[in-house]
Amino acid sequence: MEGTGRSSTESPRWKRVLLKLSGEILSGDRRLGLDPETVDSICRQVLEARRTGVELAVVVGGGNFLRGTELTARGMERSTADHIGMLATVMNALALQDRLEGMGVHTRVLSALKMDQVAEPYIRRRAMHHLEKGRIVILAGGTGNPYFSTDTAAVLRAVETGCEVLLKATKVDGVYTSDPALDESAKLLPRLSHAAVIKQDLRVMDLTAITLAKENRLPIAVFNLRTVGNLARVLRGEPVGSLVEEDPIP
Repeated sequence: MEGTGRSSTESPRWKRVLLKLSGEILSGDRRLGLDPETVDSICRQVLEARRTGVELAVVVGGGNFLRGTELTARGMERSTADHIGMLATVMNALALQDRLEGMGVHTRVLSALKMDQVAEPYIRRRAMHHLEKGRIVILAGGTGNPYFSTDTAAVLRAVETGCEVLLKATKVDGVYTSDPALDESAKLLPRLSHAAVIKQDLRVMDLTAITLAKENRLPIAVFNLRTVGNLARVLRGEPVGSLVEEDPIP
């Protein structure tokens, strides 16, 4: 097997997972762009996770460079704006690949947009082959289609490649009853169903993404990636953040 090999004495809770990174989290405390220290910290957590033996795919957003919705609000045609946003995700994917490979981790960037000089085309079987070989697969370009968020792309790729869970990395500790930045009484919800997320409009992901996850019974673990070590803790099954899963069968 390629990669860094297995060094942890604890087996991960899941064999194959998909990590969803927002573009904004890569900017650290900056408003835009890439923060090298943040990228380094995230990649070290990914390296630690990989050492547990888990097969790991990553979908990355592009909001640290721009958002298609912002361009649309300024009058740009939606399809054009969304395609520009997809290009931003490729930049982030290449930055992650460069840092991970600098740490000795074998990675592959697969893009839903054809960009042969910098990335392989996204082909489901190719992505699965790389995962089986122990390579970290970074999936860029969203779905390759406008009108779909990178959250939806993350759920779609997780289902396509047989991932057992989607790990939603955020800047907050999990899913709350309301926005904890605005409401001091907001409470963390350790476990909840997809249906509850939709009914209560909890904004874990957009409606298309959460509905797709519900239909395919894909669990979503939401946690704070800024707390160093949290990614590995989630993989070990420790009670970190929130777990969104299907309603229990009576």
